[in-house]
Amino acid sequence: MNIRDLHDTHDDGQPPSADILAGEYVLGVLDAAQRADAQRRIASDPGFARLVNQWEERLAPLLESLGSQPVPAHLWPRIRTSLGWPAVGTAAPRIWQRTGFWQGMTALAAVVALVAVFNRQQLQPVLPPPTPVAVTPTTPATPAEPEQATKPVTPLLHDDGSPGWLASVDKAQGKVLMVPVPAAADAAGRAPELWLIPAGGKPRSLGLVSINRAHTVSVPDTLRDALVNGSVLAITLEPASGAPGGIPTGPIIAKGDIAAL
Repeated sequence: MNIRDLHDTHDDGQPPSADILAGEYVLGVLDAAQRADAQRRIASDPGFARLVNQWEERLAPLLESLGSQPVPAHLWPRIRTSLGWPAVGTAAPRIWQRTGFWQGMTALAAVVALVAVFNRQQLQPVLPPPTPVAVTPTTPATPAEPEQATKPVTPLLHDDGSPGWLASVDKAQGKVLMVPVPAAADAAGRAPELWLIPAGGKPRSLGLVSINRAHTVSVPDTLRDALVNGSVLAITLEPASGAPGGIPTGPIIAKGDIAAL
């Protein structure tokens, strides 16, 4: 899987930005040839190496916070059989054989998609320091604009604590970026619908959401004031055309409190 497939961007045939490539390298989703190219770039490009280090520092705490869960004894033999691999003994599961590890990697890939959508910036070439030259300034220097802050991420969790969607709220623009952890469609043909629930208020529909690709949900002007701490984002399963009358009828399958704005 390539994390660039997780969000809606126009494919112009150009290679990914250095920042996205660094994130994919840290996640380990590059193929062998791409990974070898990235490793050579780390050794020769200090700017790219710095981006890789920043991604490692940014993502490591999230992976640790997800923890892990024991894997049922029957699960891995069945997976090995379906892949055509030989059976193995009952040795203790390795790190990549833990449910929490794969949940964590999927969630991290989604976070990369969020950052790529909201914080994509053009990278400036790394230049050697200029030779000092004595000059007399004629006008005061214009202060640099502060970097755009990363928007907070609200995980919408299933009952078992696993992430179903990640949401990034932009109250000023009245938009919510929804990044799903890819999942199978509902067997009964129902569709996931996003709801905004103000503290002490009734659920208000924000429309149907995808289960396999990131997209932006527009929030009506009348509901923007509810995009605050204390409100909840929730997902229910509704008819394919949406909840009748704007009232939730199906079960809540994921929810999360809006993160600090």
